[in-house]
Amino acid sequence: MQPKPNIVNLPVYQPGKPVDDVKRELGLTEVIKLASNENPFGSSPKVKEAIAHEIENNISIYPDGAAVELTNALAKHHGVNTDQIIFGVGSDEVILMIARAFLVPGDETIMADQTFPIYKHNAKVENATIIEVPLKDGTHDLPAMLERVTDKTKIVWVCNPNNPTGTINSADEVESFLSKVPSHVLVVLDEAYCEYVVDPSFPDGIKLLKQYPNVILLRTFSKIYGLASLRVGYGIGRSEVIRSINQVREPFNTSRIGQAAALAALQDEEFIAFCREENSKGLAYLNASFKELGLTAFPAHGNFIMVDVKRSGQEVFDALLRKGIIIRAGHSLYPTYVRITVGNQEQNEKVIAALTAVLQEIAVKV
Repeated sequence: MQPKPNIVNLPVYQPGKPVDDVKRELGLTEVIKLASNENPFGSSPKVKEAIAHEIENNISIYPDGAAVELTNALAKHHGVNTDQIIFGVGSDEVILMIARAFLVPGDETIMADQTFPIYKHNAKVENATIIEVPLKDGTHDLPAMLERVTDKTKIVWVCNPNNPTGTINSADEVESFLSKVPSHVLVVLDEAYCEYVVDPSFPDGIKLLKQYPNVILLRTFSKIYGLASLRVGYGIGRSEVIRSINQVREPFNTSRIGQAAALAALQDEEFIAFCREENSKGLAYLNASFKELGLTAFPAHGNFIMVDVKRSGQEVFDALLRKGIIIRAGHSLYPTYVRITVGNQEQNEKVIAALTAVLQEIAVKV
């Protein structure tokens, strides 16, 4: 049996290396994973209570396919209508559904050349023509992306903050871009890390959504809410856009436990504020430490930072792995960079100590 020709050479997404695998392979007792932008502070205590209740009472019952209670809470939280929200198994699945709903062979879709790879993956599955526009100083070059829009363009993807570089486009930049994008083009603003941003220039996605009918926002409970294992993401858009995406959504695509946990997480604003503040402190510490090491990093606005280690990023990754630190490397356009998730203070100090030792060891070899 032969698969679709356009997926034959499609790479499989590689997640961050699992902690247990590293312990087993390298004989380590302690491993710190700072590779997948997970929340080092876990989730709200309210989440654990909600999960326990579902396990005790409802584990054998199908979830609400329409996620009515969570939809109502999110609509109130964001000031939108309930028919403007769609859920997915993480925002990854919402990306998949958007591509499935709107892209056909021959359509063009525009994205940055170093951004979240799932946009490109799903566009290839749908056999769309992919237009990649180089980042400018690690940031989406929105004017250059606008220049590539044609009558065949169906979707433009903008990851803000951008993964993996952590940079943001300002409100002025995004609004200027949206004001010039033709109405037939869907603009996906992926704001998976927006709750971490403290920069006042960052755009208000909900406000933009109300002004531009061709915008859809992507959000997730995997990052600051700490529910990565439960896979709950969502999109917010105009009702007619959401309806089209809903037509390709699988039934019961989010679990009963995931919905209950997300609802509880949404209600604990104090926990979110704590995580945001601690993340800002962590970024400040890492930036100061990199400066002392003579390293430069992209301006970071999510819960991760991408730093130029000035030698092979893969070599640094391998050396850190042997010391029990898992980070990310292998960014094709930034071969001397590594991406490090912001941990708690103890984890941040350990990664800096390990990185310092690794850089010294590599320098001695040279």
